[in-house]
Amino acid sequence: MYRVSLEAVTLPKGLRVVSNPPNPWSSSAVEYLDAEPGSDDGAPIARLEVIEDATRTILAHNDSPDLGFRWSLNPYRGCFHACIYCYARPRHEYLGFGAGTDFDRKIVVKPHAPELLREAFDKPSWKGEFILFSGDTDCYQPLEASYGLTRACLAVCARYKNPCGVISKSPLIERDIDLLVELASVTSFRVTISIPLWDPAKARGVEPFVATPQRRMRTVERLASAGIDVGVNIAPMIPGLGDEDMPAILRAARDAGARHAGFVFLRLPGPVAGIFEERLTSALPLRANKVLARLREARGGKLYDSRWGVRQRGEGPYADAARALFEAESRKLGLSSGNSCFSAATTFERPPASGDQLRLF
Repeated sequence: MYRVSLEAVTLPKGLRVVSNPPNPWSSSAVEYLDAEPGSDDGAPIARLEVIEDATRTILAHNDSPDLGFRWSLNPYRGCFHACIYCYARPRHEYLGFGAGTDFDRKIVVKPHAPELLREAFDKPSWKGEFILFSGDTDCYQPLEASYGLTRACLAVCARYKNPCGVISKSPLIERDIDLLVELASVTSFRVTISIPLWDPAKARGVEPFVATPQRRMRTVERLASAGIDVGVNIAPMIPGLGDEDMPAILRAARDAGARHAGFVFLRLPGPVAGIFEERLTSALPLRANKVLARLREARGGKLYDSRWGVRQRGEGPYADAARALFEAESRKLGLSSGNSCFSAATTFERPPASGDQLRLF
């Protein structure tokens, strides 16, 4: 059962009105006939809708050979950050929503996530494998400030000493440094901050509601100063846009105390390709043609190639050169590119149940 609350939000040009590609899972389509005040094309002004999901499970199983982890946890579906390249957009269509503005402004929260995680850990079948927060949408997006679901779930991981890691773009993670330090003291734990671009104007064009790259790098510095294993992800590496920023990002990361770095070539599954092209052309019109041409060069003439082993790397001279640049800079700066934490020996341990005195001996 869903409970929905509405809140008006101010959006920049290009995100002021509802814009979704057709949902292939829906049997109906919406056409706007009467313009709402403030709208130029008849579509209604986008408003934030918070939708509570009474899901019965919280851990998602991953079987992709492209990824090194098997389990992920997403307290939120949809993301207020509104990144134009987000590969998780098609999953919103499974909920009956659109992959465009709906993904940005119809945010599903899982209020029982901490309890569900405890239930999963208490099952005899759970063996303490690594869990990634979040496999799809940012677990520290703005709603986390009020819901606190990510913090509560990480506290469960600390209590059970379950290995885990966080990928985020949000400085909100600094709120939880005390808990992250505790986690790192009892199990394998790391944080990765995604910074695909270094120029603030370019970043604003493709990540309209994310903190600037420089502010995110301060988060890296603060986490590193607290002794937390932190790194950066150049993810996605946007061809014709992010390749020129890679050396600066990696140098700044090293100087901020980062220990590792990752690289994922831009991938645009399903409707994401059309959303990316539309919003890129609107936000960065002088760059759009170059970016799309480079992307097609690395995708066999298309905007996306879904083959495993290829979808996160790209193919051809350009894609190979971009990855070689990343690897060379990372080596020079002493940044690890491995994911050893995914396969580290588990420290998982169920805490004594209330009244279970025998386990103390």
